[in-house]
Formats: sequence, structure tokens, C-alpha cells
Amino acid sequence: MDVRIADLFDLNECFARDIFNGLEYPWEALPKIKTFLLEFAKTLPADFEQISENVWVGKGTTIEKTVTIKGPAIIGYNCELRQCAYIRENVIIGNECVIGNSTELKNVLLFNKVQVPHFNYVGDSILGYKAHTGAGVICSNLKSYGTQVKVTDGTRTIETGLRKFGAIIGDNSEIGCNSVLNPGTVIGKNCIVYPLTSVRGYVPSNHVLKNTGVMVIRT
Repeated sequence: MDVRIADLFDLNECFARDIFNGLEYPWEALPKIKTFLLEFAKTLPADFEQISENVWVGKGTTIEKTVTIKGPAIIGYNCELRQCAYIRENVIIGNECVIGNSTELKNVLLFNKVQVPHFNYVGDSILGYKAHTGAGVICSNLKSYGTQVKVTDGTRTIETGLRKFGAIIGDNSEIGCNSVLNPGTVIGKNCIVYPLTSVRGYVPSNHVLKNTGVMVIRT
């Protein structure tokens, strides 16, 4: 499985890239988000505005009146937070991102130009550069039995040690409408997941996952 940080992301497209220092797998950053965020906030440039306790917003970002932001959170430059978005603690949003209508984020890191635009839940997850989720996509972050989440491709299994871990989505990947990414899902770079797909495990970079479970190379 090519699930290491370098396999999935261009770190130049993440202003919080230092959170990955010394780590091998991206999900190792999830327990660090809050502590890293509060320290990183001390180094933000002057064109970030602190709009409430432990909430910092970059220049050019627009926030609709109905948005709720519970810090700590850092939101980058030129983002768009649309009606009824809910930013629910420990959230780092990159530059030029779209957080859409009734979308909820919790303990997440979004690289630049991520779009989660319509009725999405993204919990305990990391989305790479230009990752896009269609309407109704859910990153489920807790197993039904509450046991620790594993990453697997059916032959190899990696123990994460995490009870809450949603999904890792690589750069430039597209997740179709009303799909569910089950706990511990890892989607590689440049992938397409068909709408209405229940995804569990690992999708290699440059592949298409159909909602029948068939996986083919993306051409």
C-alpha cells in the first residue's frame, strides 16, 4: 500500500505542512491537530484576523452569517464558508477552500483548494490538494463497535491506534455524491469514486472505484 505522506500529498499545497514533520503516515497527524494549531497560530502573518477565541481567518475569506465556528480553527486565504457550515473544533483549512451548505468539519486538515460544498460530514480526516467531495459525502470516523481503526487493502493491515479516524483523500481525487468513506479509508491521488459507493480500505492512486466494487485504472 502506498499510503505514506509522500505518496498522497504535495506538501507545498499545505501551509500547515510542518504538522507532518517526523511522521510516516498521514493519520499520525490527527491527534496532533489541536496542539499544533494553537502553536502555529502564534506564527500567522498579520493579514490573518482573530475573529473570536482561538479562531483565525486569512485575508479574502468570506463567511456567511449563518456559519458556526467553534475554535480552535485556522481558515486560510480566499476561502468561502457558505450558509450553515459548522466548523467544530480542531480544524485547519487551507487557502481557496469551499466549505459548503450544512457541511460539518471536526478535527480535520484540508490542503489548499479543497471543496466540501454540499451537506458533507468530514470528521478526523485529511483531504489533499484539490480534493472534492460531491453532495452528501460522509467521512465516517467511528466504527460501530468503537474499536480501533485499521487501514487495510485486504492483504496487508496497518494498525493506526486510533479509535476515531475517518478518511485520507489524496490530491486531486473526486468522491461522488452520497458516497460513504468508512473508518480508515485511504484514497490515493487522482482517483475517482463513483456516486453511491460505500468505500472501505484502500484505493490506489490513479484508479476509479465503481459502485459495484470494481476498480479500474484511470485513463
